Amino acid sequence: MGKSAKAAGPLAGVRVIDLTAMVMGPYSTQIMADMGADVIKIEPPAGDNTRYISVGPAPGLSGVFVNVNRGKRSVMLDLQSAEGKQALRALIATADVFIHSMRGKAIAKLGFAYADVAAIRPDIVYTNCYGYSRRGPDGDLPAYDDTMQAECGLTHVQQLLTGRADFVGTIMADKVAGLTVLYSTVMALFHRARTGEGQEVEVGMFETMASFMLVEHANGAMFDPPLSKAHYPRAVAPNRRPYKTKDGSVAALIYNDKHWALFVDAVKPAWAGPELATLEQRAKQIDKVYGLLGETFLQRTTQEWLDLLQKLGIPAAPLRTTDELFDNPHLNAVGFFETVDTPQGKVRFPGIPSWFSQTPGKVAGPAPMLGADNAAVFEELGLTLPEAPSSVVVVDG
Repeated sequence: MGKSAKAAGPLAGVRVIDLTAMVMGPYSTQIMADMGADVIKIEPPAGDNTRYISVGPAPGLSGVFVNVNRGKRSVMLDLQSAEGKQALRALIATADVFIHSMRGKAIAKLGFAYADVAAIRPDIVYTNCYGYSRRGPDGDLPAYDDTMQAECGLTHVQQLLTGRADFVGTIMADKVAGLTVLYSTVMALFHRARTGEGQEVEVGMFETMASFMLVEHANGAMFDPPLSKAHYPRAVAPNRRPYKTKDGSVAALIYNDKHWALFVDAVKPAWAGPELATLEQRAKQIDKVYGLLGETFLQRTTQEWLDLLQKLGIPAAPLRTTDELFDNPHLNAVGFFETVDTPQGKVRFPGIPSWFSQTPGKVAGPAPMLGADNAAVFEELGLTLPEAPSSVVVVDG
């Protein structure tokens, strides 16, 4: 019995054939699985490389892989073989979504370009996950999160902020692109639900990150003639950082005029004159403002500032580690983490950030071992299970 027969969530009944690897595509399909979709992950004999990139409870189950592939079913297929292609075609005939992260020429060479897949299932939603749109001159270039951070200007704005052209400490391009893949695919499913028409969707990581970065950083450069450089001054002000206190640091944003007036009235800093009374005035000299606030925050402890700012209703927070998130009172109170029993033991997954009153999703189950669902899926399709390829490689994780 497939997952779609028993799953709950807004995507229950949707079957997704997932030929993605690493993080961009798998993150999007992980969310689809959490929301009830039957996601069948197609892997080559060696498996998705992400199986082996970090620690895990068993070989092939790295922490990153387990998190972005939870609740899916794994079918190992050698798509260079006739048997593997036959099985994939049979799966496509049952599917609502086909999603891949191969280069355009590679997927076409295998015989699974959009036209090939639509010939099997005309109303399919077919999503391409690319580094760069195939419609441009860079369409065949490889792409990873680090190179995309550089391409989209993220390292540039980090340099404006800190003086160093650094990467940010998260695989932001992979995850933002993955979320874009998710909403693009679901929009196409919405169109199909209204019209019965399938279509091809393309999401480029570069185009996604250019759009993401230019939300605020396009700023005055959008106009003709340009009114400023393409950056948002507040975001890249060198003094924009957590404020040091007597005994640590605190993050706070004393931004709008209401919060500013409350802060000035409570703290009475000597430098807070009428020339800083409005947001428009402060925005024009924002780095100076951040510097003055930085000097003031040194005068009290972290807890003293948190108590005061919370009382005033000014946004403020302590600097938490990612480890501390696993024991965060608020996250625990809302049931954010979901513990799943797996053959390797219990796994406490970061759960679903959105809430649905009628069709809630959930972490549907553990991440699969490579090819764990071959027998069940082949039985569903009425196909004979082929012998395991001799080229299977098991890498110690």
